[in-house]
Amino acid sequence: MRVHKLTVIAALAAAASLSLTACQNGDDGAAGSGTSSAPSASSSKGAPDQPGSAQPGGKGGTAAGKGTAAGTTTPDSGKTAKCRTDDLEIKALDHTIDGDTDGTVAVELKNRSGRDCAISGYAGVDLKTSAGSLSAKRTGEQAPAGVLKKGKSVAFGINYPLNTSGGSGVRITGLVVTPPAETKSVTLPWPGTATLPVTDGSGTPVKVGPIGSAGQGGE
Repeated sequence: MRVHKLTVIAALAAAASLSLTACQNGDDGAAGSGTSSAPSASSSKGAPDQPGSAQPGGKGGTAAGKGTAAGTTTPDSGKTAKCRTDDLEIKALDHTIDGDTDGTVAVELKNRSGRDCAISGYAGVDLKTSAGSLSAKRTGEQAPAGVLKKGKSVAFGINYPLNTSGGSGVRITGLVVTPPAETKSVTLPWPGTATLPVTDGSGTPVKVGPIGSAGQGGE
């Protein structure tokens, strides 16, 4: 009887041990599941730090792109170079219209450089005369900036008083033109009337308009 009781007790103890082991295995499984999900969450947080990921990778790529674009030109190198005297074919034409009280000469500048160039403002204009050099005065009109396409032309006007006095006047022997922002000049034949009236300084001065004031031509 004592042996039977001990056997029963031993069997109950073994069953309890198996039950406890099963519970522990169940807890371990839950812990394993939690442990498994934790790396997944950690991996999710770490994903943006991986190369090519949407945040640092994307931002890095975008910043690099902006840096490359910004580095392709300096603030000044992106601007169109100005028109040099040697870039231009310059000629002067009589542009006086019958009935005008003043004479007009149009000076045309053609871009022969093979590239676009920037030109704006006033050209320097001097008339060579039998009485010496005479500098034209600016009209004061607005002179907007512009780009002269290769092969294209732009013009400005020179207004001067007509000699209606009947006297010989002051003979004009040539026209000197200096493009805007340049120091090199070109000397051209004067296409207007041969003389200016002799005045005491109270007459109409020779005036020059800004680039574009006489219209823009073609090729």
